[in-house]
Amino acid sequence: MDDALLLQVVEKDQGILPLFAWLSPSYPVGSYAYSHTLEWAVETGDVADEEALVAWLGDQMTFGFGRNDAILLSHAYRALEAGHEAALVNVNEFALALSPSAELYLETSQQGRSFLDATLAAWPAPRLLDLDGEVAFPIAIGMAAAAHRIPLPLTLSAYLFGLVQTLVSAAIRLAPIGQTAGTRVCAALTQTVQEVAQEAIGLSLDDIGGATFRADLGSFHHENQYTRLFRS
Repeated sequence: MDDALLLQVVEKDQGILPLFAWLSPSYPVGSYAYSHTLEWAVETGDVADEEALVAWLGDQMTFGFGRNDAILLSHAYRALEAGHEAALVNVNEFALALSPSAELYLETSQQGRSFLDATLAAWPAPRLLDLDGEVAFPIAIGMAAAAHRIPLPLTLSAYLFGLVQTLVSAAIRLAPIGQTAGTRVCAALTQTVQEVAQEAIGLSLDDIGGATFRADLGSFHHENQYTRLFRS
């Protein structure tokens, strides 16, 4: 590899470094405080071991909020890239309205607002807008990635895998699995994440929908659990 080509590779890699920071557990969005109803699923016995966790997370990515978040992120990315602020505001309002419960609304709006505030402070970019009020988490990620010209396919895969890792971390703290099993669960879901990310790029907002009804209802039951580690 000649020096010029090596320099291009290095510069390209450096261009995606913000994505690693944004999806790191240390980024100040408070993702550790949420389980997206997994705590209720563990309480009821729906998720009691490694195999059940892989199935539960796979359904969430394929038929639930993972797929929807990927579609929303894609549209937010393209709206900011095109400079269509009205379209960006509309897709953010739609994303917030899709939350099936108060807890899940808090989960996406608190993380999204925190992410956007932290990114505007630490990773500013001329095109990155500061939306007023509440911001859904996938919308904030899509905006930041577009503003920093991070490729959309990479952003989608990284975002979805970040969701998986966050929920696996929650499962480890809830104790149906250990750390080694958690690593296996993440590895088992890489193909699912990639497939959902690839599909979402070509989907419209009309394609949004879900079939994870038990998990959605679980977000209501979670509010009344006797003991809770998480806010959702």
